[in-house]
Parts: sequence; structure tokens; C-alpha cells
Amino acid sequence: MKKHMILIIAILISWAGIYQSEAQNKSRKDYLINIGVPDSLYSKTLNEPRDIWVHLPENYKSDGSREYPVVYLLDGSVQLNSLVTVYNNYWGNYLPEMILVAISNQRNRTRDLTTSKIATRHGATYDIENGDAENFTQFIEKELIPYVDSKYATTPYRTLIGHSFGGLFTINTLLNHPKLFNNYIAIDPSLDWDNQLLLKKAKTKLKSEDFKGKSLFVTLSAEQVHMQNEAVTLDNVMQDSSEFTLFARSIIDFSTFASKQKQNGLQFDWDTYPNDLHGTVPLPSMRDGLLFLFDWYQLESGQTFSNPETPLVELLALVKKREEKLAYHFGYQAPPADEELFNMGGYMYMQFGQMKKSYAFFNMAIKYYPKSANAHDSMADYYIAQNDTKNAIKELGIAYDISANDMYKQKMEKLKSK
Repeated sequence: MKKHMILIIAILISWAGIYQSEAQNKSRKDYLINIGVPDSLYSKTLNEPRDIWVHLPENYKSDGSREYPVVYLLDGSVQLNSLVTVYNNYWGNYLPEMILVAISNQRNRTRDLTTSKIATRHGATYDIENGDAENFTQFIEKELIPYVDSKYATTPYRTLIGHSFGGLFTINTLLNHPKLFNNYIAIDPSLDWDNQLLLKKAKTKLKSEDFKGKSLFVTLSAEQVHMQNEAVTLDNVMQDSSEFTLFARSIIDFSTFASKQKQNGLQFDWDTYPNDLHGTVPLPSMRDGLLFLFDWYQLESGQTFSNPETPLVELLALVKKREEKLAYHFGYQAPPADEELFNMGGYMYMQFGQMKKSYAFFNMAIKYYPKSANAHDSMADYYIAQNDTKNAIKELGIAYDISANDMYKQKMEKLKSK
């Protein structure tokens, strides 16, 4: 009887995301704000169409002036709202501007996300198609990533996020296809799958292989680590040997082992959420996971930049240091700050009457964002403040050539008429 109950619960968990996503799709027309642009592609690998949603940065530019890291999210129709919520609150100072790609797993979810084939589970027949994670990985690698890269302004710096079976898939991707992504967040991963087969393989790989340059964050919802016995908690769950705690024990076993493998170069951390259930843990996991993965991106020395007493040479040195740090982590040259931050600095120092600093910040905006009309317009404002009409008109001319925006043309004509 207990085995049948476990099977029923497992099936309900597997299908909960599908029902939730269907309800979400039906009500989307009533949302105050829609998130993600719907898109799709036909997969020859899967022999079926696959829906995706692409959420672009607020300041997204497709003119070649900017390229963006990409986050790929499994179970996207269910989880995208949580990811966008986290991203919108933390991009800028804590996270880079990124493209978020949410992949639908409404159909054939168990087939695509589980990592080995099984015929029985929890002592009962398991007749849901399963075990084709490698095939789904080929879809992501050979079709989805090239499609996204061809259509959007992307960089090769990628993050993969998955929950439950998606978390299992995420860890499998790190272990067996580590070149596909730089970062991984595995939320409540189903490492109990197939008698912990992937967990057992993971211990061998994590001990012997090199994962330098890769980062993984794992989470465990711990409000109910035992489905029937509240006396079993995080403190004593590893002493329990029942099937009811195999899910939690598998995550703890993996995470404890991974934490000790310092020799493999993997940046690893994990956390437990005593107040969250399996269905609520994705939101806090995404927040903590992304902040961990991008802890090196967080803007340092903010007070130094805003302090009018900071010498210009020190400010320039800080920018250079940050540029080098981002290049090291991204693996390519990237602007050390968003264009808006350079512009804010330029106008702030202009108000302070520190014109050399103002010029330096406006100049850096142009250096790192040469195709930005706004950057040249801001430099024009600097020259106007310096009564340098000739150079102001020159910068406005560049802004107009880039954008063909009549606002810049009118501004030029007004200066010429003086």
C-alpha cells in the first residue's frame, strides 16, 4: 500500500508542473505585464515543435553594439515568472544584463529530462516514457542554442537552471556535457532517480575530472523531508533509510560529497530551505543561485565612485581592474559597467563641477558603447556645458548618424543657430 502511495505522489509531482503551466497560459491574457516573447522551433532531433519564451533585457540592442549572456530555463512556462522576478530585482549591480530563454517541457517532460530508462519505480510498474535526457541535450546543443545565437545578440556565456527532473537533467549536463554551459543551478534535483544511478556516477566524475571554470548551485526544499513522518528533519534524515526520504538523502549525499572535491576546480555551493516545499523552492533558489554564480560580478567600491573626493586616477584604476576581472570570468572582453552607470557618473561629476571626471566617464561610455547614440549625446551635453559648440555639434552628428533620430538633428540645428 505504501509503495503505491509513493508512486501516486511521484506521479502527482511530475504532472503538477504541466497543469500549472496550462493554467498559466490560459490566464496570461489577463496579466498586467506579459513576460517573455513567445517563440518556437521545430526539432528534427525530437521530431516535434518546441515552444520557448525569450525575455530580453530592458535596454536590449540588436544593432551589434551589445551582446548578452544567456540563461536557459527548463520548465520555462512554469518557472519564467520567478526567474524574471529575480532578474529584474538584481540586474545591474549584482547580475549582468542577460537574455532569459525559457524552454517548454509541457509535453514529454519525463522522457526528456530523466537520465536513464526505468521500468519500475518504488516497487510498481512505471509506464511513463523516460530516460531520453541525452537526446534532449542534443536538441539544446545542436538546435536550440544555435537558433537563439542566430536570432539574438548573445555571447557564449551560458547558465542552465532546472527544477526537480530538470535539476537532475542540469547535473547530468554538467557531468557529461560541461562545455555547453558555464553555470548550473539544480533546484531540488531528483537524484533518487533510477536507484541514485546519476548520483553514483557523479561521485566518480567529481573526484577524477576537471571542472575548472564551471559553477554549480544545488538546493533542497526541507519543509517536509519525510512525506509521512514530521519527526524526520534535516538533522536526522540521513539516519533514515526509507524510500520516503530517498529524495532528500540523495541531494544531501551529492552536495556533501561535491563540497569536499576541491581538486576538481568546480565552484560549488548548496543550501537548504526549511520553510519551502518542492513547489515553492524555485524562487528563493534562483535568487540565491544567481547571486552565488555571479558573486564576482557584483559592483564593488560603489561609495568610492560616488565620493567627489576620490581622485580621477583612482577611479580609472578601479574601472580597469573591473574590466580585467569581468574578462577573466566571462572569457571575453566585456564593458566593466552598464552604459547608464557611466552616464550617471558623467552627469554627477558635472553637477559637482568636476569636469575632468565628467569627461572621463562620458568618454568611457563612448569607448565601451561606441554605437550608442545616447553616449554621444551625453558627451555633447558635456561640450555644451564647456561652451564648446563645435565639438557638441560633432557628437550630436554622430548620434544622429547612428540612430537617425530627429531629436539629435534638431538639437544640432538649435546649436548652429546660436
